[in-house]
Amino acid sequence: MTAPVEIVIIHHRQPDKCIRTCLAFLSQGVPLHLTVVDNGSAPAERRRITSAVPSATVVPLGSNRGFGPAANAGLRRWLDGPGGDWAIIAPHDARPQPGSVARLLEVAGSRPRAGLACAEYGDDTRAIVDPYLGGMVVPLDGAGPWVPTAHPHGTMLALRRECLSQVGLFDERYFAYVEEADLALRAAAAGWQAGMVVGATVANPGTNVTRPVVEYLQTRNTMLLIRDHFGTYHGFIRICIGVLSTLYQTARPSRRAPWFDARSRWLAIRDRLRHRYGPPPAHLLALPQTP
Repeated sequence: MTAPVEIVIIHHRQPDKCIRTCLAFLSQGVPLHLTVVDNGSAPAERRRITSAVPSATVVPLGSNRGFGPAANAGLRRWLDGPGGDWAIIAPHDARPQPGSVARLLEVAGSRPRAGLACAEYGDDTRAIVDPYLGGMVVPLDGAGPWVPTAHPHGTMLALRRECLSQVGLFDERYFAYVEEADLALRAAAAGWQAGMVVGATVANPGTNVTRPVVEYLQTRNTMLLIRDHFGTYHGFIRICIGVLSTLYQTARPSRRAPWFDARSRWLAIRDRLRHRYGPPPAHLLALPQTP
């Protein structure tokens, strides 16, 4: 009998969204086991999940430790047990479309050196890693079903047991954002492949993370990724790009990116120069979340 695929869902204070995500995975029609890793939600919020999805294992961490560290907590439980060859991680607001889990595992499982495989968003794009700019989205340039990518996204990401056993788990310095690109680049250096599976589709209706937190983490973590994987020269150029881009967008409001927040960017650049990683500054995490 084939072992069930492990589904690790990262949850933080959004039980209704988490329940919908759990039910979407349970309706995929494949044997699976759900582990919900809870990042410091209230006891009543955790009880709502266990009541609505009694088959799920809820693992409380006691505080918000971030996406990567929470995913690692679930993945370690899977690696320490007798589970199958694949685990899938997803945030609490992911919506896998019907048949997507089977499609993702079928295509990735047919490639012996596939270590990481993500679903597509269905928007005909794929993510890449630029050695100066970091993660970028470009038009989809392959019919699939397997499209190689150096930056598989974490909205629905399948990870092979053998790959993780060799290269390790997510680097917890990232806290959240960009950690999947770091893992994929480490896997590639060890001879593993990462790709996006066309036809396995996931929706991500929105985020409850505030704009300053996203801006801070994306800015700081991109600089860390480039320094670690492309060297100090590329890392220095990326810092310069960050400084100039922040000055430009501050002076030209009409040219600002949707997530732009000048103060968060300066904090991110400062902390990158100080080698301060992990959670964002406490005052950013304390800002009200989007319901």
